[in-house]
Amino acid sequence: MLPGGRFESVLPQGSSPTASTPVDVKPFAMRTTPVTAGEFARFVATHPEWQRGRAAKVMADARYLSKWATPLQPGASVPAQSPVTDVSWFAAGAFCEAEGGRLPTWLEWEYAAAADATRADARRDPAWQRKILSWYEQTTPAILPAVGGAPNAYGVRDLHGAVWEWVDDFNALFIAGDSRTQGDPDKLKFCGAGALNIIDRDSYAVLMRIALLSSLSGADTTGTLGFRCVRDLESTP
Repeated sequence: MLPGGRFESVLPQGSSPTASTPVDVKPFAMRTTPVTAGEFARFVATHPEWQRGRAAKVMADARYLSKWATPLQPGASVPAQSPVTDVSWFAAGAFCEAEGGRLPTWLEWEYAAAADATRADARRDPAWQRKILSWYEQTTPAILPAVGGAPNAYGVRDLHGAVWEWVDDFNALFIAGDSRTQGDPDKLKFCGAGALNIIDRDSYAVLMRIALLSSLSGADTTGTLGFRCVRDLESTP
């Protein structure tokens, strides 16, 4: 469970495109690790419309689950406990919906990822920044390791150092600050026009993540992009 509270994003949240206004993040529950290949295999077994070769092309590109041995089995090159990758935003959202959740918003993901092992917000710590950046400099291994890294202050694992992760509003991250907090958020998800405004220009790791997500469409898949789900606390058993 993440308690929520006042949080200042690296993206502008107020009316000014050059200044960030702290916003209230509501309490929410987040999966402690990314969804694994084994978990996604069980999902496609019960939701055949999301199996490789059966998912609609407008929902998942040709690389969807391309490393799996069969449409139902990840195989030796994709260990069951490793994060599932090569999944589209649509497929990730369907998985989360099936388990009664949803994809996190960017603000929720950023809020959770700001924590280190002991602090709710470690983003100003140069040592922490270097640690995060060091992951981006590494080559992605051919076989991803199992999930379950060290937990942060909220007990959430693998927000850094495992895979990139989908967020619900991924394609709204290039919207100018005076647009991000207005209008229909469902429309903003698919609006990639506008200028990127990032308050903290030293947040290179965040900038890279935003640039990657904003370059994608909902059907795109990559071998380094996975996801995890969240739930509103009101709907958590």
